[in-house]
Amino acid sequence: MGDASSLGFGHFIAQADIVAKVLLGVLAVMSAISWYLIVYKGVSQVVRQGRSKKFLNFFWSATSLEAVQHELSVHGVREPFGHLTAHSLHAQAHHAKFGAAKLEEAGGEQEFLTRTIKKVLDEETTALENGLTMLATIGATAPFVGLFGTVWGVYHALVAIGMSGSGMLDKVAGPVGEALIMTGIGLAVALPAVMGYNWLTRSNRVLTAKLDAFAFELLTFLSMGRALQAGRPRAGVPLTAVN
Repeated sequence: MGDASSLGFGHFIAQADIVAKVLLGVLAVMSAISWYLIVYKGVSQVVRQGRSKKFLNFFWSATSLEAVQHELSVHGVREPFGHLTAHSLHAQAHHAKFGAAKLEEAGGEQEFLTRTIKKVLDEETTALENGLTMLATIGATAPFVGLFGTVWGVYHALVAIGMSGSGMLDKVAGPVGEALIMTGIGLAVALPAVMGYNWLTRSNRVLTAKLDAFAFELLTFLSMGRALQAGRPRAGVPLTAVN
């Protein structure tokens, strides 16, 4: 089994069989995927929050919904609140022009707006949650993949020790300790995935709650032509709906 000075990660890799190497490869792929999702979705979340804050400041400072619509048509939609507003304004204009021409447009204007807003909210929620299932899966399974590698390594180490006929502690502790490396790797892969999942999930939950509240007020503006709370102070010039 070699001297104690020769034991370690390098010796473990050199002595690992095909099963152990495949498990190491699986853990390496899991780690790469989890870090990619954490970095990509984390950066996207920061950018999305900044753009959303900018749009909301503009929205509540606008003089009319026509000004909001013009801003969206000029600069486009780059965040969830603008996406929701653009679809809602388009739905209102479409229903006013064509009425209930198709089955999906059946009902009154408010019913059509409600369905449109709910559809957009579902789309945004799905987009926010994309990739989180993979992070949760990696965080839950990586420790077990590492544990399986440890069990496999301990088994082969004990078989080799039994065949050598030496049961001294220094001959047992080294190979068994090397096998525990797999459990450590599994935990190292799982911890960032779990923490990233929890952070992204909470961030998405906060954004979704704000989006739901904004959707309710937007529906009120479009369907009733006034703010939900007419006396509530807003930063800048208060928005006046134009129907």
